[in-house]
Amino acid sequence: MQPLCHDDEHSALLKFKQSHPIDKYNCYDPSVYPKVESWKMEGRNSSSTDCCSWDGVKCDEQTGHVTSLDLSSSCLSGSINSTSSLFHLVHLQWFSLANNKFDFFEIPATINNLSRLSHLNLSYSYIYGQIPPQLLDLHNLVSLDLSKNAFIRVPGNQKRYLELREPSLQNLVEKLTNLEVLNLDKVHISSPIPHILANLSSLTYLSLQRCRLQGEFSNKIFQLPNLSVLQLNGNSNLTGYLPEFERSSPLTVLAVRECGFYGTIPSSLGNLTKLVSLDVSFTSFSGELPISIGNLASLKGLCLQGYNFSGQISSSLGNLTQLDYLDISHSHNKFSGQNSSSLSWIANNTKLKFLDLSDLNLVGEIPLWLMNLTQLTYLNMSQNQLTGPIPSCLMNINRLSFLHLQSNQLTRNIPSEISNLTRLVDLDLSSNSLQGPIPINIFQLKNLQTLKLRSNNLNGTVEFGMFLSQLKSLQILFLSSNNLSVFMNNTVANTSSPKFISIGLRSCNLSNVPNFLRNQDWLRVLDLSSNSITGKIPEWFVNNSVFNLKYLNLSHNLFTGFDQHPIVLLQDLFTFDLRFNKLQGPLPIPSMSMSEYLVSNNQLTGEISPLICNSEHLYALDLSNNNLGGVLPKCLANFSDALSILALQSNKFHGSIPQTFMNGNNLKMIDLSNNQLQGRIPRSLGNCTKLEYLHLGNNQIIDIFPSWLGNLLELKVLILKSNRLHGVIKEPETNFEFPELQVIDLSHNMFRGELPAKHFQSWNAMKIVNRSHLSYMHDEIQPTRSYVVYAFYDISDYAYSMTISNKGIELNYGKISNMLNSIILSGNKFEGEIPESIASLRGLNNLNLSHNNLEGHIPSCLGNLTALESLDLSSNRLSGNIPQQLVEITSLEVFNVSYNHLTGLIPQGKQFDTFENNSYHENLGLCGKPLSKHCEKSELPKKGDEDLESTFVFDWKIVLIGFASGLIVGVALGQEFYRRKHEWLVKIFGMQSMKRKRGHKN
Repeated sequence: MQPLCHDDEHSALLKFKQSHPIDKYNCYDPSVYPKVESWKMEGRNSSSTDCCSWDGVKCDEQTGHVTSLDLSSSCLSGSINSTSSLFHLVHLQWFSLANNKFDFFEIPATINNLSRLSHLNLSYSYIYGQIPPQLLDLHNLVSLDLSKNAFIRVPGNQKRYLELREPSLQNLVEKLTNLEVLNLDKVHISSPIPHILANLSSLTYLSLQRCRLQGEFSNKIFQLPNLSVLQLNGNSNLTGYLPEFERSSPLTVLAVRECGFYGTIPSSLGNLTKLVSLDVSFTSFSGELPISIGNLASLKGLCLQGYNFSGQISSSLGNLTQLDYLDISHSHNKFSGQNSSSLSWIANNTKLKFLDLSDLNLVGEIPLWLMNLTQLTYLNMSQNQLTGPIPSCLMNINRLSFLHLQSNQLTRNIPSEISNLTRLVDLDLSSNSLQGPIPINIFQLKNLQTLKLRSNNLNGTVEFGMFLSQLKSLQILFLSSNNLSVFMNNTVANTSSPKFISIGLRSCNLSNVPNFLRNQDWLRVLDLSSNSITGKIPEWFVNNSVFNLKYLNLSHNLFTGFDQHPIVLLQDLFTFDLRFNKLQGPLPIPSMSMSEYLVSNNQLTGEISPLICNSEHLYALDLSNNNLGGVLPKCLANFSDALSILALQSNKFHGSIPQTFMNGNNLKMIDLSNNQLQGRIPRSLGNCTKLEYLHLGNNQIIDIFPSWLGNLLELKVLILKSNRLHGVIKEPETNFEFPELQVIDLSHNMFRGELPAKHFQSWNAMKIVNRSHLSYMHDEIQPTRSYVVYAFYDISDYAYSMTISNKGIELNYGKISNMLNSIILSGNKFEGEIPESIASLRGLNNLNLSHNNLEGHIPSCLGNLTALESLDLSSNRLSGNIPQQLVEITSLEVFNVSYNHLTGLIPQGKQFDTFENNSYHENLGLCGKPLSKHCEKSELPKKGDEDLESTFVFDWKIVLIGFASGLIVGVALGQEFYRRKHEWLVKIFGMQSMKRKRGHKN
């Protein structure tokens, strides 16, 4: 009879149980269960209290000592330190804490107490920090798995890694010479792979994926006599090439995905007859994929993502009769524009279970050759350009559990035959042009866990109770952005209803917060935006310990407030979006873990609480367009090194701008405009090296031009209008200041002196005409760093917006195009002439120098600004003619030179035929259309006279040449001169009628 476990070990296990409570939120995976719940704390004689009979515990049959402890996937939490009772189990040989969400701990040095260990598995257990040298004292280790311990720390969104640097990988290989299995995936090693690794002749399994490995990979490791599995994926700085392979090689798995491997793949790859899985995705291999790959008779998995080989994929792949996994996705450079029928050779691989053809830019319809693949369980053809309907015969592949067809151009109804796919677990038809109602047959898919139908043209009324009563396994549901009306009918979930992880009901015509949400304690992602929900946000919705929401979007509704104040948001809530409601009262206090806090366009009042600075991991803070007031907390400048978006515009803040923006901050967008801020522009803004957008307009700031911002190499938009800025804009110290600037608005200040001619020369981004592609200035709003939300929610854009003077009016730009280049210096006291250097900014669309004291002529070189759409030089002291060269600006829509001292003929033709009188108002010396005043001979432009003179001389020279070489030619050319001269005079003196076109209006 096996002896009972020893008292000290029994006690150590119970003490461990007491100090590591079960976390129910980590138990939603069906494969996870809390093993320690079976461990009893009372009695010593019954079998139920013998620790050798407990879940996860095994004892030596002779001695009764605990030799094996498997607590993997046990919902454990808490932390493990050097005094943990586990380290009293000194007879342990097999130990696993894998797949538990501990509270981030470093491997204790007392790990060497377990000197008998042969198998150690701490993978996916939230450990971080440097691997201690004491772990290398475990000389009996045969298997070591420390993989997958790179995490985002919550709360805080801080990256946490496990590191192997001191000791190093070389130290580990030197000490643990008995290793057969070594898995260090995602451990930061950051060094070359030591050549002595090739001496571990007993090694059968080596996985070093995403370890930041460097240098050249030794070919000798490929030839280790017992090595069966070699995985190096995700080490972009690891280079190497594949050697010649012998038929005796034991390799069954070879994965070098996203590595810097180069050269050709040798034809001897076909000698790896035991190879079961091959992944050469996203590498630098060149040449053709060898035909010999068709000899890999045992191959079951082939991954060729980002296919970069020359030539087409060899049809010999059709010979891989055992192949059940094929992934050639993300290879649009190779397949773009090809018809889906061109991949018909895949139909020969009749054992395929997994097929990924996403992101290839395939055209045509969903191919019918798919019907040959009757064993398919996974099919992904998303992110192509497939058209036409979803063929009903596709529903005959009734083993499918995963079907992704999103982001295509599919049309018509969802086939009613969808009910044939009874094994379907994951269905994504989002972002197509599907029409009609959601088929009632979809509710027969009893195994469905994920259903995404968002962003289509689906219509009709949907009874939400059907999802609750019929689809019991459903966890992820997105119906957003269709033409659906979701009918709730006071639906209340019961114990048998689905436990949702993610729900998206954007634009579903909801008028109330659904009641069933009250009991959804697994819910992580909830989007109810763009509905017509009224009333107050329920207290249980945002301040309930039962909820574990990570992402909550209630924007674009009609909420008026919260059930209670002061409101403190859910502790684990990362993204909170309440934009565009009618919320009143004080600002809700964000949680310490908050990452995105968006409450703009409401009616919130009061001040910003200093408690907001406890949210030190905020990425986006948007409080704009409210009625908030008071002084900005000083900590706003430095409370978070993660903050990228700071939008506080259109409130009633007063006092000074916080002065201490810290080095190394992440700020890309700052908008403090339309407040009552005073004082100076913080010099510490120069520390914001990632800043792209700065808007301080419409305040009461008193300062000089912030030349120190010229070193911000990413700054694209600088708006300082309507303040009390003054002084002369000094010449730049270098030729590289503001190199990316595209929009600058200094209007309505008190600047004086000459225009900043040398600054214009360094604004290189404005010199680019016709950029290769259209894009908009934005930042990405990442709903959370939690893997749960990343998996089930799209990243959205936070578009930068602004209002500037353009084309004679105040224009609001909801998005700022990369094509927009604008200089607005109006309403100041600039003097002197317009510098010719401004003509080098050939990408300029909008130039407004109005309401200054500028003198001299309008430079004719402004005609080089061929992208210009609006030119406003009004209300200055400019004199002379309007240059005829401006006629060449065919894109010009608005032209205003009113209230100057200009004289002479107004240029005619092209866009100038569209401008009306008010473009030239109060220039008494101007004449010609559209004005009623005709030009006298004395008012003709001197430049025109010179042109006439030169033309006359030129043509008569030709006539003289004609006399020498042939009278007819010379006379003909002279006659042509006479005709052109006559037409020119007619146009000047208005002797020929011209149709009146539209003109400029202020």
